[in-house]
Amino acid sequence: MEPTKRLQPRPWRGLADRGNSAKTGASPDSGVKFVVASVALLSAGVFAWLWRGTEAPDPETAMIGIVLASLGALADIFAHHHRRGANGSIALIPFAACVLVEPNAWSVLWVIAAGAVVQFAHRRDVQKSVFNVSQMVFGLSVGIVCFRAVGGQSIWLLKGQSFVPSLAAAIVPAFALTVAAFLVNSVCVSTVLAVSQAQPFGKLWRSTTFASAPYQPLTVLIVFYLAWLSTNLGAFGTAGMIVPMLAVRQLYRTTTELTNVTEELLDLMVAAIEARDPYTSGHSKRVAEASRIIATSMGLTPAQIERIGVAALLHDVGKIDENFAPILAKQGRLTPEEWEIMKRHPIRGSELVGMLSSLRDVVSPVRHHHENWDGTGYPDGVKGEQIPLASRIIMFADTLDAITTDRPYRKALGVEDARREFVKFRGRQFDPFICDRVVSEEVWSRLYQSIEDKRILDVANGTTVRTLAS
Repeated sequence: MEPTKRLQPRPWRGLADRGNSAKTGASPDSGVKFVVASVALLSAGVFAWLWRGTEAPDPETAMIGIVLASLGALADIFAHHHRRGANGSIALIPFAACVLVEPNAWSVLWVIAAGAVVQFAHRRDVQKSVFNVSQMVFGLSVGIVCFRAVGGQSIWLLKGQSFVPSLAAAIVPAFALTVAAFLVNSVCVSTVLAVSQAQPFGKLWRSTTFASAPYQPLTVLIVFYLAWLSTNLGAFGTAGMIVPMLAVRQLYRTTTELTNVTEELLDLMVAAIEARDPYTSGHSKRVAEASRIIATSMGLTPAQIERIGVAALLHDVGKIDENFAPILAKQGRLTPEEWEIMKRHPIRGSELVGMLSSLRDVVSPVRHHHENWDGTGYPDGVKGEQIPLASRIIMFADTLDAITTDRPYRKALGVEDARREFVKFRGRQFDPFICDRVVSEEVWSRLYQSIEDKRILDVANGTTVRTLAS
């Protein structure tokens, strides 16, 4: 397939915002208000249910709970910022420990007071303040319900016992409480971000939840250890935990900053591609999204799906090389000589990607994303399973974005015609196994919806999109 023409590019985020507004007919602000109100009502309802019959705690337990809630407030005040719009904080750890010590409405009340202090310290508006406090209260309240459902009792009853027997006696309830609070928190935050930023909820939720999931057992262990220490050291001993907590917070912050830098670098590289070749504006992101859909349908792990998405995002990065500039700017079809030059862009792309140590695992997928199953592709003519799996997936996504959008010399194929094209070239251009997955009703409907969403975004901006898969 060869390069084609495209109207002037528009910022992808702006397209998403306006396109989703056109689909829903509602402004992001009204959606956010609805989410905030819903979370606030749910948290109030669960908290009210917990409050029934709750007795006042003894002074020592109350003091430990207040100290733990205060540690959570400090952790939240010094939280670090994610580029997706959320704040990274370890406040859930001391808050959950507070609830473990006294698993009833009083501990949640300490958290409410601590959350109010945090919102005041950050000078957040009423809507954000209500949401931040409500989602934490909702998560911890649900956590207490789950804690009680599996037979959990206050860790205060284990005071004086050594750590290992205490852990063995309470690990299941502690796990239920902590994980339930984490899941509720992630769902609430992902929902409000999805509505406010006009992004798919599932994508946001998976990106945050799946990345943190491997660390949940460690988080549960830390929560339990903090609660166990608090019951045995008392309020003053608990206050001393601020030092290791700040160390953990710094580790989280460093990891997040490195992740942010990597994501910003990827965005910069994609912007550079589109600056060189304006006809492919948005193409890389659409190919990345389609690649993730296909990879998910194949049952790959979240880590594999994420790296395939990165490779797809960068599959055309080689086009930023100056040697391709005159060809990319040319109107009309390419000559055979020009086409031979363009066939080198996967090689140049793999060279550029290989310069970054964090992207070396996507070098091979970028180099081979134009290899055909029967060995007739380029640049190396490899075939069959010698082609990296990620490259075979990107081939489908790249082709799909090309044949379902207009080109100057032909109209886009209809959805069913596009499916027939994949079947036609099954075993020649495309991996037969992946092809069967792609054209299945389940996967094709998801890809079709992705295509329709793209068209809605284009209509919302009064433009017809033409893309390329070269």
